Amino acid sequence: MTSPAPAISDLSYEQARDELIRVVNELEQGSSTLEQSLALWERGEALARRCEEWLIGAKARLDAARLAATAPTTEDAAPSR
Repeated sequence: MTSPAPAISDLSYEQARDELIRVVNELEQGSSTLEQSLALWERGEALARRCEEWLIGAKARLDAARLAATAPTTEDAAPSR
């Protein structure tokens, strides 16, 4: 008996990516029934969305860090007297 697949929302980027690779490989083998293939496809789509969410979040964090690193400090913004 196989254990149920973990909830996609609980997966890290690496876990979602690795499972997506396994899903694609299984679909490419073509040995699944139509019903199994559809279920795999749906899970693969959800895994791809999860990976994209992680990547968008990572990009937002990087953009924020870059902005913070280039933003003038209060000392830089103070007028000279």
